[in-house]
Amino acid sequence: MRDDELVHRRVFRAPRALVWRCLTEPAELAQFWGPRGVTTPLDGIVVDLRPGGRFETLMVGEHGAHRMVATFTVVEPPARLAWVEPATGLHTTSTLEDLGDGRTAVVIHQRAVPEPMRSPEARAGFASSLDELEVHLARLGQEARS
Repeated sequence: MRDDELVHRRVFRAPRALVWRCLTEPAELAQFWGPRGVTTPLDGIVVDLRPGGRFETLMVGEHGAHRMVATFTVVEPPARLAWVEPATGLHTTSTLEDLGDGRTAVVIHQRAVPEPMRSPEARAGFASSLDELEVHLARLGQEARS
């Protein structure tokens, strides 16, 4: 792995279809996207889920707002999703593997990661977003059982 690459791995106690839904539907993304302490308003999310389609999020925190604009390069439901951010050149590929027992393994591989996004603080922020996804998936699972 090169210095400008990051790989995040997480196993979620949720079926792959539900994890896919959370990663691709604006109403779900608004519940967890961005590091802890940041909100992502629903009206700031654009998901045109097709290769060449637009992916946009507006993250708002105490230090201001950050807009991420990307173009989907791969959309293979429910297994693989990739995009590139033209402003930075960052490439992100998410792979979802059904573990066959109600759990899903997610591997997020990022290439051409800008230096500021490789800092320990930025990595912790990314991990906190995955923590929030885990909480959201658990909440959805409880709602489904109710």
